[in-house]
This record gives sequence, C-alpha cells and structure tokens, in this order.
Amino acid sequence: MGYFEQALLAAVLIGTLSGLVGTLVVLRQRTFFAQALTHATFPGAVGAAILGVSIPLGAAVASVVIVGVMTMIGRVERQGKQVASGILLTAGFALGVLLQGLNPSLPVKVDSYLVGSILTVSGNDVALVAIVLACAVLAIVFLGKQIMFSTFDVNGFRAAGYREWPIEVLTLILITATVVTAMPAVGAILAIALIAAPAAAARLVSRTTTQMFVIAPLLGALAGLAGVLLSRSLDVAAGPAIALTAVAVFLLALLLRRLVATRRPREADARRPQRTSLRLMS
Repeated sequence: MGYFEQALLAAVLIGTLSGLVGTLVVLRQRTFFAQALTHATFPGAVGAAILGVSIPLGAAVASVVIVGVMTMIGRVERQGKQVASGILLTAGFALGVLLQGLNPSLPVKVDSYLVGSILTVSGNDVALVAIVLACAVLAIVFLGKQIMFSTFDVNGFRAAGYREWPIEVLTLILITATVVTAMPAVGAILAIALIAAPAAAARLVSRTTTQMFVIAPLLGALAGLAGVLLSRSLDVAAGPAIALTAVAVFLLALLLRRLVATRRPREADARRPQRTSLRLMS
C-alpha cells in the first residue's frame, strides 16, 4: 500500500472514530473538555519526542495526568469542570511550546504536532486507530443503553441502582483514545473539529440518537476522505483541509435544517385554505 492510499485509509478510520466518539462528546456536553484535552496532550507528544519514545504513548500518558488533574480541580469548592478545562487548555499548550523551545534540536517541528501530517502516518498508527475504533464500536453496542440512560436521566440512572462513575470513566477513556490516535494525523489543535463537527451535524439531521450514532461516523469518514483529496488537489496541508471539510459538513447540515424548518410552515399555510373550503362545502 502506497503512502497516499494509507493516508486515505487513516482518514476514513479516524473520521469514523471521531464521529462515533464525537456523538458521546456532543450528547454528554464534553466538547470543551475534548478541546482542552487536545491542547493539553501537546506537551506529552513533545516530551515523547525528546525521550525518543512513541508519540501516541507520550500523549496517552499526558492525557491520564490531565484527566486526573481536571478531576481534582473540578472537585474544589466554588470551581467546576469548565474552569479546570480552561486552565489546563492554556497551561498544556504553553508547556508544549516551552518544551519545544528548550529543545530546538528536535528532528520533528512543532507544527507537525499542531496540525498533523496524515501523509506520514505509519502502519502502526493506522492499526492503532482500527483497534480503538473496534473498542468504541463494542462499547456502544453493548453499553449503549446504559450510556444513553446516564446521559439523559442521571437521577433516574442512579435511582435504578447503577453507578455513574464507570460510564463516565468509559466516556473519558474513549475521548482520550480518540484524541491520542487522531493527533499524528490531524494535530493537537485541529482534532476537535473532526470530533465535534460531524457529530453536531448528525444531531441536526437525525431524529433519534440511534440515527445520530450511524450518521456521525459516516460524516466523519466523508470529511476525512474529502479533506485528504482536497489537500492533494489544492496542494495544501491535509490537517487543515480535513478540519475545514468537517466544518463545511456542519454548515451544510445547519443550512439543510433551516431550509426544512422554513418549508414546513409554508406547506402548512398552503393546506389551510383547502381544509377551510372543504368545511364550508360540507
């Protein structure tokens, strides 16, 4: 398999994974957390490059530390999860830039961590994405009812005798794994676009959560595939092309929703005179 074909495969797999897990992010209102996580894993990637170990491994270790710190800050009185996410978003990104500045002899430039380089992903990166995608699918299939129950009715979920923390931990693990596996391809900054935009678009055009879990991965895969093809035809970086394509998908879904919303009142108004005339004739 050539490098471009491998990049297309990686884009489809990452887009599918991002759309699937992004559905959980949107429904459970974890978008800001995911954004903070994408930025805060940046120093883990830089640190891994300094130590000469796997970049996804370094980002994963940083993610575990970040989630732990977020949890601790979120439990402080008169603070919250949004405060913790905001603090770590800027702190993590600044720490990554600082590490890069202190080690200018690194063979990989900082830009590659920020916007990704999908054309240089390895076979191991693609295999890792496939494994995480399989785990995410299994989690949704076997635990989807419990996840949705805890998402839409936390009090009822607790009253039914379930514990909330295992579902929350599972969600955080899936989000973290998605961010880590997407980082080499689309970068630390742009990963949030591929995670949130397809899921948000699917929410606009879906009638049920089941449809959303199906449509979001398809839109994510479409955005990834189209982004790589556009980057080649326009000779631009693949990461920004994928992110902008994902945003374009969301805007199209929003436009479609608006068109449908404006069309329904017109159809209803067109039917009212007919009903009135029929009543008069009777």
